[in-house]
Amino acid sequence: WDDVVGSTWTGLTISNLTGRLTSLNLTSLNLSGQIHPSLCHLPFLETLILSRNAFHGSLPFCFNLLHNLKTFDVSYNVFSGSFPQALCMSNRLTELDLSHNMFTHEIPFWIGNFSLNLEKLDLGFNSFTRDIPISLYFSTSLKYLDLSHNYLSGNIGDFRASFVTINLQHNLFSGTLPCFFSSFQSLSVLNLANNSIVGGIPSCISACHQLTHLNLSLNQLQYGISPRLVFSDKLVVLDLSFNKLAGYLPRNVVQTPDKSGLLLVDLSHNQFTGDIPTTDWNLTYLQVIDLSHNMLTGSIPLNIVGCFQLLALKLDNNNLSGEIQPELDALDSLRILSLSNNEISGEIPLTLAGCKSLEVVDLSCNKLSGSLSDAITKWSNLKFLSLSHNKFYGALPSWLFTFEAIRTIDLSSNNFTGKIPDVSVIIGGRSELSFKYEILTIIGIDISNNLLHGEIPAGLFGLQGLEYLNLSDNYLEGRIPVIVGKMWSLKVLDLSHNSFSGQIPENISGLGNLTVLNLSYNRLSGVIPTRQGYWRFPGAFAGNPGLCLESSVSDGCKGQEGLPKLRGNTFSDENESSSFISVWVFCEVFGFRVSGFRVSGFRVSGFGFSGFRVFGFRVFGFSGFGFSGFGFRVFGFRVFGFRVFGFRVSGFGFRVSGFGFRVSGFGFSGFGFRVSGFGFKGPGFRVSGFGFRYKGFGFRGGLIV
Repeated sequence: WDDVVGSTWTGLTISNLTGRLTSLNLTSLNLSGQIHPSLCHLPFLETLILSRNAFHGSLPFCFNLLHNLKTFDVSYNVFSGSFPQALCMSNRLTELDLSHNMFTHEIPFWIGNFSLNLEKLDLGFNSFTRDIPISLYFSTSLKYLDLSHNYLSGNIGDFRASFVTINLQHNLFSGTLPCFFSSFQSLSVLNLANNSIVGGIPSCISACHQLTHLNLSLNQLQYGISPRLVFSDKLVVLDLSFNKLAGYLPRNVVQTPDKSGLLLVDLSHNQFTGDIPTTDWNLTYLQVIDLSHNMLTGSIPLNIVGCFQLLALKLDNNNLSGEIQPELDALDSLRILSLSNNEISGEIPLTLAGCKSLEVVDLSCNKLSGSLSDAITKWSNLKFLSLSHNKFYGALPSWLFTFEAIRTIDLSSNNFTGKIPDVSVIIGGRSELSFKYEILTIIGIDISNNLLHGEIPAGLFGLQGLEYLNLSDNYLEGRIPVIVGKMWSLKVLDLSHNSFSGQIPENISGLGNLTVLNLSYNRLSGVIPTRQGYWRFPGAFAGNPGLCLESSVSDGCKGQEGLPKLRGNTFSDENESSSFISVWVFCEVFGFRVSGFRVSGFRVSGFGFSGFRVFGFRVFGFSGFGFSGFGFRVFGFRVFGFRVFGFRVSGFGFRVSGFGFRVSGFGFSGFGFRVSGFGFKGPGFRVSGFGFRYKGFGFRGGLIV
């Protein structure tokens, strides 16, 4: 080592005093196989990092000879078996990271006292079982503890250490919440999400004056929130969603709202009642408010406009009433507005043209009326628009399909009349020239269950990227254009319950992605060729007396008896509108695991997702999928949890994901939100990468505070 004494190679450090190897870092070198025992012959080694490789098997027992180890990191590998007992002799360890492996069985009893210097312990994303060892509760040196994503159980006790970070999310813990007395002056991140913790939230938790992130979501917490549960101004993220909390919303979340740095409040999927407080919710830096899926009443308070940096406002699935106030135009940074499933009435105010940053707007399932406001034309970044199940009327405006970034339009179940506007619009330029504006991004259109008439405009079938088209339950007529056979991306086509006539274009069956086809209850005629695979769409041709199935007999036609019949009540039931429901099933999208679905006719219930990983986060729980109109609604996209890497993250470098919104309208095969997160860095909290991703498109932005 003479030539390298005192120097540092990539991943390798030699002491300039002893000439011995003191640090070995082999991170992300695409290594595999088992760990060779020769590593045990490095007695002066202080740092050993083997993370993000493909090592497997168990750790050599001779590691007990590495008495000088201070940092040991084998995270993101495929190690298995029990907790490595050899580490019990490493009494100088300050950081131990075994996360993201396949270790099993219980955590050893000595874990909390084998090293008096241990500050960081990360055992997350393994399969450890049973209770937290008692020795961990009595350890006084620990500052960063991550036992998340295991199968640990039992009650959570009070620790003696002064923690900075405690992450116990996604386990099987039960019992009630402790107060974490010893961490009152140090605890910054507390994440107990997705367990089975019961009881109320003790007000003593707010005594943790350094707390910046509190996530208690996806538990069984209940009762009201004490008025004494008021946090310090350092709180950045508060997520109490998916519990059974009841009573009125807290009127004070932080001690001094005008000085608060709070960015995200998620109290969704609880049982809160009463009005939204009219005081102390106009927090200057607040960017996400999610109060959806509660039982809130009253109107939307105007003090929300004081949150002038607000990016997402989710108040859907409550009992809110009143009108959308014109003053909401002050929220000119707002990107997500979800007010669906309430009792909101009146018209869309023209002043909402001031919300020029809007990208997702869901006002469905209310009592809104009037014609479509021209204010919508100012939402130039619009990607998703759902106004379904309201009382809108009048003709569809000519600008309907002129949004450059639009992906989904759902105007179903209203009282729109007239003809469908063409997709191609002539727009004048600065000179005498003009050009044709064509939408290339749209993937879903639902205008079903209205009073529309006339023929389908040719431009609508010229949208090559269109995947879902529902024009059912109208008074449309004419022939189905042959060009439909060139819509190679089409997955769902529903033209049922109209007055279309003529023959079925032969090339429809050749659309390889087509999963749902419904042409029933029209005036179609002619022969359905058996060789073209129309058997894939049961019930698709019912209610067309002029149609018959191809036969080998001389007349070439079997008549109606050969057509497949509808299976049960496909298009409506007691709880749904008469709109046709399109369904398709997909798996393994961006790492989603799909489980628990039931298909009945064309309806799906109990559709759930769990567990996909995004940049070290784990995002859980699309819950309560219901299908309405053309496609499905996502009731409560849940992002829970945040991975904190302790020493691996500097400053306030904790990524947080914790809000959701409901998408009503279309169901997408391969549909998924990809959360790019809220990333907070530095004491000034730089917010970057805010957004989500649909299949095939995404948006992200951010705000620097």
